[in-house]
Amino acid sequence: GDSVITVQLTEEDKVEDDVVFYLVFTGSTVQHCTSTRKINPGSLETISPGHDCCETVKVALCASREGHPVLVVAEESFQFVQDEAYDAAQFLATCAGNQQALNFTRFLDRSRPPAADVDFLDEKVALAFRHLKLPAEWNVLGADQSLSENIPRETLMHFAVRLGLLRLTWFLLQQPGGRGALSIHNNEGATPVSLALERGYQKLHQLLTEEGAREPDAWSTLSHTVHSGDYSVKHHRGLDVYLLTAEA
Repeated sequence: GDSVITVQLTEEDKVEDDVVFYLVFTGSTVQHCTSTRKINPGSLETISPGHDCCETVKVALCASREGHPVLVVAEESFQFVQDEAYDAAQFLATCAGNQQALNFTRFLDRSRPPAADVDFLDEKVALAFRHLKLPAEWNVLGADQSLSENIPRETLMHFAVRLGLLRLTWFLLQQPGGRGALSIHNNEGATPVSLALERGYQKLHQLLTEEGAREPDAWSTLSHTVHSGDYSVKHHRGLDVYLLTAEA
């Protein structure tokens, strides 16, 4: 999601300013509707929605005008493909509870990518995680629920906090086992909370320790999403367009 899509209008489609154009993406289980902004009389711009699987979907360009029926201007196919962020999210999701894999991810910490790269990674991986079809029994701490909290081990929460991934940490906190992971020590005796403090991640430490902490809008440089049941609405700040997603 969040890639820019440009729509070129034909001469006969260039109409008055009171006509509103939007795109409707129809997938196998999810439908998206995006508003557009006019760059000039012949061009529109919007963002691609984050989708729940890799597939080819139908996309329709629709035109709406007050007092008139909605008109389908054009139809085309649109392919959602698997990218690095999706791969990373899938890898991390399957890593939950896998000590060998989680210890392997610690090499990322030694490379210490620049802050801008970390921010981009955080935004994209958290976005991909939101669209993964996680199993109903999925847990931040892994499949083995019999393990005591006193057993030292690495967790997905340690990984997210170590790199300072605010959005991914917030996402994990909302999942089963997310809060429980905060008190688990790794082999060095560090909890995710102590790691945040040790590394000077003040916003992250506040998120982990403040009761009733909420997701601040300012964390997302690209977009802000509100979820309600089977629906979500996203505002993309850069283009000032909106995206409605509904599970079919």
